[in-house]
Amino acid sequence: MFFENVAWSRAWYASVLPLASRVVAAGDWRRQINAEAGSLQLMNHRQQAIRFVAQDELPDGMAYEAFISETGRVPTRDNLHDFFNALVWLNFPQIKTQLNALQSAQIASLGIGKSRGAARDAATIFDENAALLVVQDSDEGAQLIQALHNHQWRHAFMDKRYLFGVQCEVWSFGHALMEKLVQPYKAITAHAWVVKVGRDYFGLEADARRAALDQLVARQLATHTLTTADYTPLPVLGVPGWWPQQDEAFYADSQVFRAKRQSPK
Repeated sequence: MFFENVAWSRAWYASVLPLASRVVAAGDWRRQINAEAGSLQLMNHRQQAIRFVAQDELPDGMAYEAFISETGRVPTRDNLHDFFNALVWLNFPQIKTQLNALQSAQIASLGIGKSRGAARDAATIFDENAALLVVQDSDEGAQLIQALHNHQWRHAFMDKRYLFGVQCEVWSFGHALMEKLVQPYKAITAHAWVVKVGRDYFGLEADARRAALDQLVARQLATHTLTTADYTPLPVLGVPGWWPQQDEAFYADSQVFRAKRQSPK
């Protein structure tokens, strides 16, 4: 099966466990995905049940996002890309629903052309390649966010390493990001979406944190005009604990941990 080489113990797949374990253990992964979706009562923004169907159910000339919006059916091929997409639907249904609502509204407004338009492009980037950078709303948390925005990688990942798991954590979200991480390489970079949380958040169990993030981020997306400027680059293998030998030499690689470009004066 196409998912046999996925190393589920990697930190970047924690966001889609343990449901992924049940799906890969099933004889028919799509049937199991749909069973899980039914159990969770997943709905699109039109309150239609989400079901994962074969790719050939998508009519010729119809946009993928519009089809999901109109029918609740998610065209799904037998490959890692669509498999991870389905897992993200199961684990972050409110975010996925809101993204689909945004994308389909843009299609209804602008049609399907060579260019997606700024808002749809930003939503697609989120859907495909986002990581949720969850940071406690504190002075130290603000300093960490600022260091990452400014590409002060050593300061963020080494000097502030003690914050990770205590006042900061990263959740993979984008299904294309997860697909790339099946065969990890140092240059993989996510589009990080910052989520500020209260102190109590880090005392919750993983499932409760995931559910809280799903609700919080969906609400952010519903009340914010999304643009590509909303993201900060995050070389994910630099996240403390996500890769071995994260020493001085590792973070000194300027081809991956790039300096921030200076805006022209």
